[in-house]
Amino acid sequence: MKMLWAPWRIEYILAKKPAGCILCDKPKESDDVGNYVLYRGKENFVILNMYPYNPGHLMVAPYRHLGNLDDFTDEELHEHFEIVRRFVTISRETFNPGGFNMGINVGKVAGAGVEGHLHTHIVPRWQGDTNFMPVVGDIRVVSEGLAETYRRLKEKL
Repeated sequence: MKMLWAPWRIEYILAKKPAGCILCDKPKESDDVGNYVLYRGKENFVILNMYPYNPGHLMVAPYRHLGNLDDFTDEELHEHFEIVRRFVTISRETFNPGGFNMGINVGKVAGAGVEGHLHTHIVPRWQGDTNFMPVVGDIRVVSEGLAETYRRLKEKL
């Protein structure tokens, strides 16, 4: 049996999970670099997913804690999807993926990791980025650190 060492994961495993909503709390803080907040619009912001499926996994979220698309004002909704469009373009220029998965998970049963605060995922995809590791080892390999991904995207803004 071969071993895959990931000692940096212990910090996450042992860390006390914060109360509240990360998508409400992080934009209220002033440390955008430390929190991986890439962009702040008037109604929405962009943050790197700290537990990404792939390098460059972004989330676009409103500042307000909104659980459904019906709860958005027209201005919030328009800006939200303008930002999604902009960051797909920026991600394409930065990472040159073969495609994207984009989506919104509404409710825990639908896979919402941050339940109750609607957000849109933008996940760059490459040919061959899915392999045997998740199936056989229940392990996902992410080939670039968050700080480097943040730096590369921030350069494009």
